[in-house]
Amino acid sequence: MRMPRFAKILVAFLVGIMLAQLLHACAGSQAAGKTRLTIATVNNGDMVVMQGLSRNFEQTNPNIQLRWVVLEENVLRQRTTTDVASQGGQFDVLTIGSYETPIWARRDWLKPLDLPASYDVNDLIKPIREGLSNNGKLYAVPFYGESSMLYYRKDLFGKAGITVPEQPTYPQIREWASKVHDPAHGVYGVCLRGKPGWGENIGFVSTLVNTFGGQWFDMKWQPTINTLAWKAVGWRSSYIGDSPRTPATRSQ
Repeated sequence: MRMPRFAKILVAFLVGIMLAQLLHACAGSQAAGKTRLTIATVNNGDMVVMQGLSRNFEQTNPNIQLRWVVLEENVLRQRTTTDVASQGGQFDVLTIGSYETPIWARRDWLKPLDLPASYDVNDLIKPIREGLSNNGKLYAVPFYGESSMLYYRKDLFGKAGITVPEQPTYPQIREWASKVHDPAHGVYGVCLRGKPGWGENIGFVSTLVNTFGGQWFDMKWQPTINTLAWKAVGWRSSYIGDSPRTPATRSQ
């Protein structure tokens, strides 16, 4: 059976010692004559695929054993940051984001990747590639890239007489969501991230504030969170506050 391109890429990541490689622990540990690499990763669907592909890697490389430590995202960030900063050496390879990669690389906490010649680095989307680099060297490779976008059901919008322009605004989105909101029939106007955490609800804040014309710092690195554009956070909080869901599934 022909292996999908996505699967080939994942195998290539394993061959190149995938994603982010720690400088102080890249040799791995020894167990039963094998080099054991401990991989810390988040508990999402892509990593389940990755674990399945690791069997192929171990068959091809019988002297290497892969040990997976799968954690919820907030726990993963806490444990890996603490371990890397203290040079604890618990993990050899880990999955991190574009926020940590250049910072950790500048502090010499990561080892630049030596990828196989068959891996086309230029095939990576440029902003993602640059975000995972430091001084022109790549320190991590992506399994996927995330962005904020609007998905909507054409049938519901058509029934409500809603026409979506090329560049909709957040106030428009809230208005449209209110029009199609019909919980009595199992239809909720909008779905937003509400779980607390950097990779959860906070991951969306920067994009939201940027859309409202704001940023975290100005060009002199002075905080700008007291500017008018940061009203976006209040907009989102009030939106979640209007949600019919229980407080256990949302944050404000």
